[in-house]
Amino acid sequence: MTVDLHRWQRDESKPSAREAWRDAAARVIGPAVVLFAVIVSAGWLITGPLGGLEEETAVNRELQEGRSRTALWDTTTEIWSRLGNTEIIIGTCAIVSLVILWRTRKWWYAVIPAIAISIQATVFVISAWIVGRERPDVEKLDPAPPTSSYPSGHVGAATALYLTFAFMAQRIERAWLRRLVTTVCILVPLLVSYARLYRGMHHLSDVLLGVLNGIVCALLAWHWLRRRRS
Repeated sequence: MTVDLHRWQRDESKPSAREAWRDAAARVIGPAVVLFAVIVSAGWLITGPLGGLEEETAVNRELQEGRSRTALWDTTTEIWSRLGNTEIIIGTCAIVSLVILWRTRKWWYAVIPAIAISIQATVFVISAWIVGRERPDVEKLDPAPPTSSYPSGHVGAATALYLTFAFMAQRIERAWLRRLVTTVCILVPLLVSYARLYRGMHHLSDVLLGVLNGIVCALLAWHWLRRRRS
């Protein structure tokens, strides 16, 4: 799926309720089922035939036993990790979406971030329950959430939310501000990813599939409503 960054500017017409429900089902829910199947299948493969990969475990051990862990990095990565916390993601999404609604008066555009994190969370929670992967056998700097290690919910949520923000930021007219906001939005999921590895909460594949989940959900949300090309 290619990213049409200007699709919402070319066609600003309001959809009917029927169009909204139809497009949400066909362009978000249907593809999300396929995404869910892919992530679960990959999880079974990782925990089955590919289980116990020494190369993957080495990443967590290197971060724990090497010189990477310091008091400063412990504090820094705690802040980065919290950017992917459920309450932070939901709160940020709500505030930004309300501001966008106030500025544009277009609810069908303002709901894009909410669609992205909702689909991501659904895929993540059910996949984590089905796969049930244990967290890395290293010292953990955060209390373990009730969900399993695979895929990373923090990374998936941060990727889905901030990638949609990056798409939306392309409407900013001032070039320097547009570039700054886009850079920050792309950087946040990377910081969350590193933090979750550093703090011993996820395997490398958990993070990578979390990124995949977030990217696909952001793309589905961005294209959730049919728009005219002319």
